[in-house]
Amino acid sequence: MGLMDGKRGIIFGVANDKSIAWGVAQQLHAAGAELAFTYLNEALEKRVRPLADSLGSKIILPCDVGSDEAVAAVFNELEQQWGTIDFVVHAVAFANREDLKNPFSQTSREGFNLAMDISAYSLLPMTRYAMPLMPEGGSIVTMSYLGAVMAVPDYNVMGVAKAALESSVRYLAAELGAKKIRVNAVSAGPIKTLAASGIGNFKQKLRTMEERSPLQRTVTQEEVGKATLYLLSDLSTGVTGEIHYVDGGFNISAL
Repeated sequence: MGLMDGKRGIIFGVANDKSIAWGVAQQLHAAGAELAFTYLNEALEKRVRPLADSLGSKIILPCDVGSDEAVAAVFNELEQQWGTIDFVVHAVAFANREDLKNPFSQTSREGFNLAMDISAYSLLPMTRYAMPLMPEGGSIVTMSYLGAVMAVPDYNVMGVAKAALESSVRYLAAELGAKKIRVNAVSAGPIKTLAASGIGNFKQKLRTMEERSPLQRTVTQEEVGKATLYLLSDLSTGVTGEIHYVDGGFNISAL
């Protein structure tokens, strides 16, 4: 018997096999979960679909999380095909490259709003449309980073968006607890992903992690996947509104 046998859920945010969301998907699949995936556009579909197929996934849907209608359409399809779901993984974030490169004070209004919309607000419609599909309760997990609680060089507007995301986790957890729906976040250390390529001096951040982490190394996709599996499974039925750090102890050293 696998930890997630009989459980179904959807993952938003797989871009390629280096994505943190893909590490999560692999752990969920190995534990017996049935997975659905989304992709943003045709270019990403070419990357996501083969990965989803490799895990035997039958539901692979387009979704622009900047559109409430698109998010609603995904959950309508899940209801038609599955009826109910047990979990949602929100692993979506975006900021304009120039707004990451420029000093934070120079962030454009448009860029600020875009980062907040995609990286933080998108968790709300996902939760809103997932709720009716979780009549017996469920678990929602999003992905954050240390830049939400301290100023990380070059993280800039994304750090502010992640701070809003973490606050959203706490408010959603407080609201949904009575429905037996848990909402948590995993704050992963720096990992080489497509999204990380937009962060300045990223290699230096990896070196700093290795030097200052109690484990003396960076964390892996697999480790983040395992932590997320815990938060999505019945092992964590008493955990909600938490920010779960998976960073080799860097948070301890940094703060």
